[in-house]
Amino acid sequence: MFPELKSCTLCPRTCRVNRLEGSNGYCKSDAVYRTASICIHRGEEPVISGKFGICNIFFPHCNLQCVYCQNYQISRNESLCRIEISSLKEIVKKTTGLLELGCESLGFVSPTHYLPHVHAIMDALHEEGLHPVMVYNTNGYDRVERLQALESKIDVYLPDFKYMDPEIAGMYSGAKEYPDAVKRSVREMYRQMGSSVILSDTGIALRGLIIRHLVLPGMAEESKKILRWIAEELSPLVHISLMAQYYPPEGMDCPPELQRRITPEEYESVVAEMDSLGFSNGWLQELDSPGQYRPDFGRDQPFE
Repeated sequence: MFPELKSCTLCPRTCRVNRLEGSNGYCKSDAVYRTASICIHRGEEPVISGKFGICNIFFPHCNLQCVYCQNYQISRNESLCRIEISSLKEIVKKTTGLLELGCESLGFVSPTHYLPHVHAIMDALHEEGLHPVMVYNTNGYDRVERLQALESKIDVYLPDFKYMDPEIAGMYSGAKEYPDAVKRSVREMYRQMGSSVILSDTGIALRGLIIRHLVLPGMAEESKKILRWIAEELSPLVHISLMAQYYPPEGMDCPPELQRRITPEEYESVVAEMDSLGFSNGWLQELDSPGQYRPDFGRDQPFE
C-alpha cells in the first residue's frame, strides 16, 4: 500500500520517515486510511458550496501546527478529537451517499499529507462512474511536484496564503519556509488554472483557482503584502476570498496578540488595499462571520 510512504516527502518538510511502519513524522500520520469527518459543508464560497453544499472529506492532523487553528479539534497532531480509521470502500460509500443528496463537488480538506489516499479515492469514484468537481482545499504548504501530479485530476484549487514573513510563519505555524513554499505552490496552481473560474449553469465552480486569506488581528500589513504579491506576481484577476472569520479558538493557547477578533478598521484597510490593487473577482465576509464558522468535529455533522 502506497510505496511512496516508505520515505515520506509529500510536503515541504520531507521528513523521509517510513509511514508504512508507523507515524513518526511531523504530522504523526501513518499509511492507514483515516478521516476526521465526511460531511456536507454549506459555509464555503458560493461557487464552492452551491445550493446543496459541498461534500468535504476532512483529513486528520496537519503539516502545519498553527497556534490559532480554527479546526484545532482535528488538526492537532496530538489527536484531540475522534479520528476514524476507515477503508477506501467505506470512504467511497459515505462520499457517494452525500453526492447523491445533490452535492456537485467533492472537497479534500488538509489533503497534503494524505495525497496517495486522495488519488485512490478519486480513482475509485471514477471507477464507480462518479465525476464530481474535485476541490483541493489546502493550507498552501505543498510541493510543486505533488501539485503537478494532480494536474489532470483536480478541477479547483482552494489554497490558503497565510504569510509573507518567515519569522511570523515560524512563530505562528512552525514553518519559517512557508512563504517560499506557498509562493511556489500558488504559482504552479496558477500555471495550471490561470485567473479564470469557470462556472456551471448552476453557479458551481467547475475549474479554477481561488486563493483564501484569513486576516489576523494586528496583521493587516501582512495581509496587504500578500495581496500585493498576488497582484504583481500572478494577476489582479485572480479570485480572492478575503476572510474576516477569525476568532480565538477556545481549545488553543493563543499568544496574547491573537486573543481577539479583528476590528472593522483592520479588515476595511485590507479591503481598501485589495481595491487599490485592482482585484475585482472574489468574496468578502461580514465582520459577524466568526459566529457562522465554528465547527464541532465531535459531532457527525460539524457545521450544523
